Amino acid sequence: MMHRGWTYVSMIFKSVLAAKLWLIAYVVLILIPASIFLYAYSQRYSRILEEEVTRTMLQTLKQAEINLNHQINSLRDTSNAIFMNPKLVTYLRTSASYGDQLDALNELRYMVDNARTNLNVFRVRLYVDDSKLFSHEKVNFFPYESIKASPWYKDVLNAGGLLVWTGAYMEHFIDIPNEDPYIFSGLRILRDPDHYDNISGILSIDVDARILENILSNIKLNNEQQVFLVAPDGTLVLHSDKSLLGTKLKSSAVLNTIEQSNEGVSAIEEDNSQQYVVYTTISATGWKLVAEVPKKGISSRAASLNQISSVATLTGVTVLFLILVFILLAFIVRGMNRRVQTVIKVIKREGIEGLDERYGTSDGDINLLEKSVDHLIHRVRNLMEETYKSKMQEREAQLRALQAQINPHFLYNTLDTINWIAIGHKAHDISQMIDGLAKYFRLSLNKGKDVVTVTDELELAKVYLEIQQTRFPKSFEFEFETSVAHDDGGAEGQERSLDSFYIPKLTLQPIVENALLHGIRKSKGKTGKITIRAVVEGDDLLLSVTDDGIGMEPELAQSLLTEPRPTMRNDGSGSSYGLYNVNERSKLFSGEAYGLHIQSSPGEGTTITARFRCQSHESEA
Repeated sequence: MMHRGWTYVSMIFKSVLAAKLWLIAYVVLILIPASIFLYAYSQRYSRILEEEVTRTMLQTLKQAEINLNHQINSLRDTSNAIFMNPKLVTYLRTSASYGDQLDALNELRYMVDNARTNLNVFRVRLYVDDSKLFSHEKVNFFPYESIKASPWYKDVLNAGGLLVWTGAYMEHFIDIPNEDPYIFSGLRILRDPDHYDNISGILSIDVDARILENILSNIKLNNEQQVFLVAPDGTLVLHSDKSLLGTKLKSSAVLNTIEQSNEGVSAIEEDNSQQYVVYTTISATGWKLVAEVPKKGISSRAASLNQISSVATLTGVTVLFLILVFILLAFIVRGMNRRVQTVIKVIKREGIEGLDERYGTSDGDINLLEKSVDHLIHRVRNLMEETYKSKMQEREAQLRALQAQINPHFLYNTLDTINWIAIGHKAHDISQMIDGLAKYFRLSLNKGKDVVTVTDELELAKVYLEIQQTRFPKSFEFEFETSVAHDDGGAEGQERSLDSFYIPKLTLQPIVENALLHGIRKSKGKTGKITIRAVVEGDDLLLSVTDDGIGMEPELAQSLLTEPRPTMRNDGSGSSYGLYNVNERSKLFSGEAYGLHIQSSPGEGTTITARFRCQSHESEA
């Protein structure tokens, strides 16, 4: 036994040595070039990914810039609407009487309240001359002298009526005593309509700084990012560190970078720290939206993306290696196959005795293989016979089980119908119902046989429909269309009646039931017509049932043939096993190529066709 094991190991080792040229070729032609390519590709791909990441960050910043422009332009429109209001002009006139001012104030208060319907407007403030009514109200109206000390007062005067935006600053409001919010203000001068050269006031539109801070906080570039707004002179307009508001940006490298163009991405190095500066310009104010992102964060992100490419390349190299392994195994198997073919040739030429003589001095491996194969063949033959018998028994059991599932429900419906007729019509139609029911039992039971002639099956369908006509009077009509078959064996051909063909028992009745109860009875008028056809096409027998009822979706029609539905329906029409079981029994009877086919569309009726292989009494016997 030990010697046999060493023989196997020796054979495999010799096969590997025989393939050493393939191993050398693999290392030289595949492994080394692939490693060099993988390294170069990784470096190049990292640079490309880094550029792509920074480009994506710029696009994210530009989207935030669009949002900021939208907010500021909305505030500018509100300022323009107030600036152009005639009542404001009346109020600002030096010649305006107190009555005119009071009348204008009512309109101005309504206008101020209406301006706050813009969710971006935090407060509207008017700085007017002390002589004006309510100039010391200090909610919406303020004395003109109180704004002269503001750092942006000169900028507002120099703007000549254009809107000037301040940076974020803290302001106190007497109507909000517990909070001093940070706000942005858009200011413009108001001129005296009677003396245009004179300045009669300043209009301020305030916006809560948190609105702009929320836009900046939604910018997600990196965990270590710094995003802020900078005025054209380098003053910080908005920053997460409130102590820096109004101060100059400390980084000269960042200032020099953002002054070069309206938008861009630049790599800078400051204090031994490498970072990217991503910036864009807010056209409504001239401010710069700036994001500082450490370069190591972008590099790590690019590296993570690069891992995907590296895995793909490594997978390719692995596949090439596996291909080579398969080639080597093919050589080994080919060598073993030659040995087996030699054994087979010896057996064919000299028989088992020749095999014993040829390999008698060997360890008996081939002899053992031959005996094992012979035993395997006998075993497989026995298993095939057992499988065939079990399959036949299984088919017969399935046929009987499926048959048994669809018999009872009609009996229940018919007895129920007879009962209601007896109660409602005082037994006038009981005789007719019992006669039809007797015919139905006789044809369906068929003396215990599982197959019936086509003629008997058609007669059974007719009896069923007659009983249902009693149950549902004047609700439907039916007709039968049949054709005879011609036997091509003779010179002129010989007609064969449908009575000579056999099909599984209770094939048509479930289909007819489906047409009546689910097609016609569910239509709007609950009336219709059922047509039953029996046609022979070549070696196939076709039985079809057509109704002009409500029809159904093709998907539902297909599911009726593929999914058993054993649950009872509430209307007492029995289970929906019918079509599924008929389809399965048809396939068991004639083969998988046969069975039911449903053609239907909503509102266009339904045609169900059952296809069987023509099977006469003689061929069945």
